[in-house]
Amino acid sequence: MSGAYDAVVIGAGHNGLVAAAYLARAGRSVLVVERRDVIGGATATEEFHPGFRADVGPHRMHGLHPSVIGELELTTHGLLVRRPDPSIVALLANGSHLALRTGVGATQDEIAKFSHRDAARWPEFVSRMAAFADFLAGLYEQAPPVVPPGSRGEKLQLLKLAARARRQGKDQLPELLRTIPMSAAELLGDWFESDVLQGTLAARAVSGLSQGPMAAGTAFHLLHALAASGERVGMTLVPEGGMGSLAKALARAAEARGAEIRTSQAVDRIAINDGAVEGVVLADGSHIQSATVLSNADPRHTMLELLEPDCLTPDFRHAVRNIRLRGVCARVQLAIGELPVFRGLSADGSRLHGCISISPSVEYLERACDDAKYGCVSEAPYLEAVIPSLRDPSLAPPGRHVMSVFVQYAPYELKDGSWDDRTRATLARNVVETLSEYAPNLATAVEASSVVTPADYESVFGMSGGDPQHGEMTLDQALFMRPVPGWAGYRLPPRGLYLCGAGAHPGGGVTGIPGRNAARAVLQRPHGGDPA
Repeated sequence: MSGAYDAVVIGAGHNGLVAAAYLARAGRSVLVVERRDVIGGATATEEFHPGFRADVGPHRMHGLHPSVIGELELTTHGLLVRRPDPSIVALLANGSHLALRTGVGATQDEIAKFSHRDAARWPEFVSRMAAFADFLAGLYEQAPPVVPPGSRGEKLQLLKLAARARRQGKDQLPELLRTIPMSAAELLGDWFESDVLQGTLAARAVSGLSQGPMAAGTAFHLLHALAASGERVGMTLVPEGGMGSLAKALARAAEARGAEIRTSQAVDRIAINDGAVEGVVLADGSHIQSATVLSNADPRHTMLELLEPDCLTPDFRHAVRNIRLRGVCARVQLAIGELPVFRGLSADGSRLHGCISISPSVEYLERACDDAKYGCVSEAPYLEAVIPSLRDPSLAPPGRHVMSVFVQYAPYELKDGSWDDRTRATLARNVVETLSEYAPNLATAVEASSVVTPADYESVFGMSGGDPQHGEMTLDQALFMRPVPGWAGYRLPPRGLYLCGAGAHPGGGVTGIPGRNAARAVLQRPHGGDPA
């Protein structure tokens, strides 16, 4: 039996570290246990070839929430964030490209190369999406409302939500309600005529989803990305030194307030006695005592693997089993001997500090998704590549570079075979061949490659189904229905158990909001309990 802590956090991913930092900031004694030998979870930056380091998961933050940055003083703890301009360069086979810039006017000039009509509509679109995202952001900063409400407090919360909705105005509110269930294809088709602009924006709307842009509700996912990040359409944030620098800053913030972080400490189960948490049992058999446990693992792993079956009712277990966790994303990391030269772009790489997107149209994305529906890796996938060594030369040996490529769609379950060496090599080759159509020198510049598949996200990082979002961000798995209806307030059935990862409200993305909100729930009701 180890010494008692006020709280134990399972998993040192970014949300777990955020939760630990907030609890330690409030004076609680906190222990974070992480099964890997490094912190950060999927927000780690690791060496994949001698001298070459790259992010193993997301390569941009989608905007760590400003409250988290400020309240935890992350800049003081070494976090340095860049806003590349252009943020996204979308490539076309004919050598032309669309650049989304940090300035609205500058982006208009880029769009005008393809459509003057679209360029004229861009400022209104940015403004409209910002207003809709602001409404969602208000919902994201606190536990979601209980539907239907029971207590007086829950009814008051719904009334406040209704008042916030009314402030959208008589014109905006109907438009918001019309937009949320739309497909991204319908939304963007309403606004724009240019294929490449629609495709570039639709890619953001389906990133991480097992759906294509023609699926209902994907417009909501675009708004979710904007709301969770606080960023404007077409903008992005990247941490200097890779995503691993974010995890390090969060760890420093937590440890500065007294939190303890232990790596190589796998949790075997959460100890429950008489319906209440009493700590965690590690894989080596040791027991760490605490009446409060926060899990940064996904809901299915937390409730079906870390808890004994008799801790949950059959109906609750059934609801958890039905959470859709369908990983469709892979990452290919390339060690390259020279900078890729993309047709139509300057050879000095001045436009390559942000993201390079292969998403030329909505139809292209939908066809890529069609392959995955039948258990096949997309022959023409949606790719988003970054060359982080342009910003930080320490990520690669002198004169060489790292290219990290996000690949969608690469399904967790393959129709023919499994994710073995052969399928990994095929995926890497497909990615290089696709990018070489735009940068002919890339194929000969590749010195080594590494592939992270959905199967790896499950086996190495503990993400059930290889899903980094811990449950697809669809309308039926969002807000008061996340992770399951009736349990959206971070507290779980055993008293003292909380969910602090992406499987909790408001969901996926590198925002830190689930961790922040879960810590606030602990501080408000430190002994947990059932929903009122």
